[in-house]
Amino acid sequence: MTSVTKLTVRYAETDQMGIVYHTNYGIWYEIARTNYIKDIGYSYSDMEKIGILLPVINLNINYISPARYDNNIIIKTTVSKISSAKIEFFYSTYIEGDEKTINTGSSIHAFVDKDMKLMNFRKNFPDIYTAIKNSI
Repeated sequence: MTSVTKLTVRYAETDQMGIVYHTNYGIWYEIARTNYIKDIGYSYSDMEKIGILLPVINLNINYISPARYDNNIIIKTTVSKISSAKIEFFYSTYIEGDEKTINTGSSIHAFVDKDMKLMNFRKNFPDIYTAIKNSI
């Protein structure tokens, strides 16, 4: 499954050169990741309420071409891997109307409990694990 997130670049997200400041992509990935989870029928907040936390343990961002103020951005998100201990998301970013990739990235997240202890996600939450696994 591919989740599609649409955003519009705000003026505050650009730098002095008029392009999107690099750290905004990590924030946009978070929005896209949250939408992915919603698209499979869950929410981050509901997952947190039942004791599932997903801290970032790795973030990789590849800058190919700039985005600018008022561009309509599309982020396509997929899950590339899932195990009992972690999950990896992959992101491709485009300017709407142009399928040329301007940015790619990935993030890896550990499955931990409220005490930040690693959990066996597949064993503890088999329904959510299966929903994510089936979305790949």
